[in-house]
Amino acid sequence: MAQQAVPQPPGEPPKQSVRTGRDGSYGAENIDVLEGLEAVRRRPGMYIGSTGLTGLHHLIREVVDNSVDEAMAGYCDRIDVTLLADGGCRVADNGRGIPVEPYTKGRHKGKSTIEVIMTVLHAGGKFGGGGYKVSGGLHGVGVSVVNALSSRLIAEVDKNGQRHRLEFVKGGKPVGKVQVVGPAPRGRTGTTVTFWPDAEVFASEGVDFRAHTVIERLQTYAFLNKGLEIRFKDERPATTPEHREVTFKYAGGIADFVRHLNASKEPLFSRVGHYEVTDGDSHLEIAFQWNTAYYEGIHSYVNGIETTEGGTHEEGFRKALTNVVNRYARAKGLLKEKDDNLAGEDIREGLTCIIAVKIQEPQFEGQTKSKLGTISVRSMVERATNDKLAEWLEEHPAEANKIVKKAVEAFRARVAAKSARDATRRKSALEGAGLPGKLTDCRTKNAADAELFIVEGDSAGGSAIRARNPENQAILPIRGKFLNVERARIDKMLKNLEVQAMISAIGAGVGEEFDASKIRYGKIIILADADVDGSHIRTLLLTFFFRQMRPLIEGGHVYVAQPPLYSTVVGKEPVYLKDDMAKQAFLAQHPNHKADFGRLKGLGEMDFDELGLTTMDAARRTLLQVTIEQAALADEVCSILMGDDVDLRKHFIVTNAKDVRFLDI
Repeated sequence: MAQQAVPQPPGEPPKQSVRTGRDGSYGAENIDVLEGLEAVRRRPGMYIGSTGLTGLHHLIREVVDNSVDEAMAGYCDRIDVTLLADGGCRVADNGRGIPVEPYTKGRHKGKSTIEVIMTVLHAGGKFGGGGYKVSGGLHGVGVSVVNALSSRLIAEVDKNGQRHRLEFVKGGKPVGKVQVVGPAPRGRTGTTVTFWPDAEVFASEGVDFRAHTVIERLQTYAFLNKGLEIRFKDERPATTPEHREVTFKYAGGIADFVRHLNASKEPLFSRVGHYEVTDGDSHLEIAFQWNTAYYEGIHSYVNGIETTEGGTHEEGFRKALTNVVNRYARAKGLLKEKDDNLAGEDIREGLTCIIAVKIQEPQFEGQTKSKLGTISVRSMVERATNDKLAEWLEEHPAEANKIVKKAVEAFRARVAAKSARDATRRKSALEGAGLPGKLTDCRTKNAADAELFIVEGDSAGGSAIRARNPENQAILPIRGKFLNVERARIDKMLKNLEVQAMISAIGAGVGEEFDASKIRYGKIIILADADVDGSHIRTLLLTFFFRQMRPLIEGGHVYVAQPPLYSTVVGKEPVYLKDDMAKQAFLAQHPNHKADFGRLKGLGEMDFDELGLTTMDAARRTLLQVTIEQAALADEVCSILMGDDVDLRKHFIVTNAKDVRFLDI
């Protein structure tokens, strides 16, 4: 899970810009045509999602994607990614090398192909020209967008025994022509792209890459491409030893991915199931293993792109999985004739599964490539799973029996949870009001405008009630530590009073029944102290939302408030600073500042007007939006932080301590 500013949705590149005259007139003179990469610099959010940290790291992803496409095509087995000491990033592969000869088509005829690829949107070898059978970079805007948003970029291609070089300056403008600068080292072939993000474009949060974010993405690439070696190096002086040099290479591919994700859990059995099928130009690979926990972790990929919203490949797998396990259970007498079939959610409890398909011309629903829509893939995955999973269960009866036994236990817990939900609904109906008594609600009934502050402690809740805007801000105080839902099945969870209050207040159900269209508040804001206990509360709440109300996060409804740590005075005006970094930045801007800095105490000890001014007033506050960029990694982090493995949790915290200002939860 990541916390960031609300990103601008991706879309097609704007062809025109419309200006209206000062007198309101609208004619031909009001139309601007954006040439070349100008459209990208004018609207960067349309191409990389945001100009915050997520967008900054997206630049590396776009360049690495091209190298990974070479690996999927069978021409590359090593990629090197280096964060340079001067703030740049270098990505090098040993693939075929992008073409260096003059371009021969259309209005760009005669230019070097390197220049065309680096400066023209939708230019690439992935549009049916035979360069790639399968590819993750299907829209062809990748490396040219990186060029547009860099202050400098150098493209080097080793091909035909020579090294070719072309440099670009701010905004993607080429410096001269392609030059042959010497022989290719040791007969090497491949492409090297070095770029420096433009500080003007990424002014909101800077151009300092986060090593851990880059490493997480590179590790996923290595898992998904069996045998591909990816080397990471951080040459920046302040980097931690854990991040200085890392190499990923997995002979087991996605089977190793499943082992990695289950490392923070207790596997139900040691074996990782695996099967793969090739059907014409399409290839399917699935790896799976159950664990003793209570949440499913199905993560799907198409041509190396994570489809966080699933799609036809997941639908085919889920349907076949339910049918295969029920058939096996009945054939072996594990389900009696009078017993109901196990539901899909019962069977998937504790399942960790990676679904990876490689297909030509995948069809995605929407611009974000987060949901696969190719219809033929559903039947391919369903057929393969019906055959291959049934064979696996027959060949591994001990593991199969454990899977069915766990599903039966999940079925019983689900029935108990349904009874608990029904009892809660009956109780609410008898009492006349479905909202918890501790909730101080707002007046507006428009969910889009309404905000729910989940506040740590009753005393802080009292201050928040006085500080709020009663028109659109509701307050729900929680006492003590919230339930760790990572270690609790849903039937136990629904008996917890704090959980009941949360579910009732949000109003959209829980778990499989959660319906995001019924939420009562457009913003759910976690308001906790900026200390260790507050961090623990935030982690518990975010784990609950991720596990039981995930559409809340996917829909951008969950936020973390940022109460300030420091206050000082400039003239007679109070100034509030959220953390040590903000304090340092303030001192850099005000080197002659002499007033003391007061360290603010917990929320409960803030005056209500101070809390409202710094943390709740929409015009002054700072909120971090919680998003899910990579669901598999979010799943892993929740399991590490809230699971039973103390050593693994300690290692994670120590390793990420340097990146604390970026920490997701």
